[in-house]
Amino acid sequence: MGPLSPPSPLRVGVLAFPGCFASEVYGVPDLLAMATHVATAHGEPRPGYETSVVSPRRRVTASGGASLDVRAVRPVDVLIVPGFELPPALDVDATLARLAPEVAAIRAQAASGTAIVSICVGAYLLAEAGLLAGREATTSWLYADRFARRYADVRLRREALVVTDRGVTTTAAFSAMYDFALQLIREHDGPGVARSTARIALVDDARSTQAPYIDPALIPTTGRDFSRGVKRRLDQDLAARYDLSALAREFHVSTRTLLRRFGDEAGESPLAYLHKARVRRATHLLEVTDRTVTDIAGEVGYRDTGTFGGIFARHTGQRPREYRARFRRRRDHRDGSGPT
Repeated sequence: MGPLSPPSPLRVGVLAFPGCFASEVYGVPDLLAMATHVATAHGEPRPGYETSVVSPRRRVTASGGASLDVRAVRPVDVLIVPGFELPPALDVDATLARLAPEVAAIRAQAASGTAIVSICVGAYLLAEAGLLAGREATTSWLYADRFARRYADVRLRREALVVTDRGVTTTAAFSAMYDFALQLIREHDGPGVARSTARIALVDDARSTQAPYIDPALIPTTGRDFSRGVKRRLDQDLAARYDLSALAREFHVSTRTLLRRFGDEAGESPLAYLHKARVRRATHLLEVTDRTVTDIAGEVGYRDTGTFGGIFARHTGQRPREYRARFRRRRDHRDGSGPT
């Protein structure tokens, strides 16, 4: 019996296309290269990764005018689809129509058993390829509403950083590509290599949600007048007891109509929004005041500190005191207002 063949490297392809973000093309391959060096330094050499930038086109110019060196689409184990610029005025239909060759390539790779991954709004291309229908997915919080209206058959998890559902992975915006890359490294090289790679690259390997980064003021509100009014009313008194019937009477609709209209526009229930609004207010108070967690919980409508802590952790991935220790420390460092 002859010698065993060495294990093959994991083949990772990145699908480049006109207007894609160049940083999202090279970000994951660069972190995988670092992981290979880390594994070798740890005395745990693995088969490593074989990365390539592929395209159905001969030439690709990325966002910002960068010319990308691409190869023809070929079989890979993992295909990564980067995001692209999505300003409010962009004609999404026309943009996706121009990317029909890429959508076809994604569909063909998925049909052959390749694991498909999107970064940020690269999820649009996966949805166009029919890969997200009936699946859980995520994307940038800034475009989540817009995405949900266009692809109503996708079970969107708006606050998640990385979602994998039956071989298809989607991520939140930009830096979430590193959350995915660390997950891949953890699975391929083990948690020790992933931790060391994260520390060398100064990448956070403990994030679990994009919720702490969401700024509602930046989310477009076009076509959501009803839900905007309900949100404004809830925001006026976060500590008030949630009363769906009273809220419906105030807006002169039935509770059923309120839930339907709010859900259609906002993609969630009024109560779910209220919990998020309360948590956002609590994060601000934890960052800028020295008030106790119990006091803050009461101000945002939770009489029971344990209940508040559980809801807070579900939305931010951290308990209130952990959040304060992390984000207050960053603020103090920026302001030069740390301990003297």
